[in-house]
Amino acid sequence: MFADAIEKVGDFTRPVKFITRLYGEKAVMPGLATLFFVNDDGCAVTCRHVAQQIIQAQSVSSHYEAFRAACARVPAGSSRASDLKKLELSYKMKEGTPIQMKVKFDGCVSNFTGFDIRLHKELDIAIIRFKGYDRSLYRGHAVFVKDMSKVRPGDMLCRLGFPFPEFRDFRYDAQSDQIEWDSSAGRSSTPRFPIEGMFTRQIGDSEGRIFGIELSTPGLRGQSGGPLFTPDGLVCGMQSATKHLHLGFDMVGEKRVIQGREKIINNQPFLHVGHCVSADMIKEFLRREGVEYFEA
Repeated sequence: MFADAIEKVGDFTRPVKFITRLYGEKAVMPGLATLFFVNDDGCAVTCRHVAQQIIQAQSVSSHYEAFRAACARVPAGSSRASDLKKLELSYKMKEGTPIQMKVKFDGCVSNFTGFDIRLHKELDIAIIRFKGYDRSLYRGHAVFVKDMSKVRPGDMLCRLGFPFPEFRDFRYDAQSDQIEWDSSAGRSSTPRFPIEGMFTRQIGDSEGRIFGIELSTPGLRGQSGGPLFTPDGLVCGMQSATKHLHLGFDMVGEKRVIQGREKIINNQPFLHVGHCVSADMIKEFLRREGVEYFEA
């Protein structure tokens, strides 16, 4: 049903790769998000919360470097341990605190000199403009549904993204105490993953404005910023969040025989549904920012 559409949409949908290190640890944690291109000029759309993480990456690393420099200035002596503890408190360094983050855009554009980010003030939308690049590494671009009233509850739709971080092209360098990208460390690719769902309900605000689409299946971690599309490959939204609806079929202290033994069962089931930003809201933001896009 979606095979041709996935191939078509996959040509302009790309992963955003993250690597992160936490305070006091040497392990490097991989993570993913998704973006998709809307024209041939290096302009892509993703979620605002993804773009904020991209922006945050530099400030996190800079903050840790400032902490390291302050620690290096502490003189040796009997009070050094307590002085270092004070610096940890001052710089808010504790177990689980991210101290280094790096971002990589795979298959987007080659040799770009920078990028511009525009965040929507209210909705989970962001625009990324790549600058100073040699050539595009993606093919085609999104074509949005022109009339969203034609996309109705009951329609089957599909999302595409990168939820499973199987790339390993990174490492921790003990000598420099840095995490870094390293193509010789392992595979750089990571699999794309489609997931279908039925359009269940429209999502609106308190003033009655429709800004989103709910699907009967969850969006997966890493698919945030990926396109939502029809069986024809027309983009009608963007994966943004997953909501958890309490079903009310709770089981508390229920007795069940499992593998021949009686056990006490507690279960609180939830339905996990996907929330997507509507194409109308994406197009409105693109128009406001002067970004060319295409409809059918």
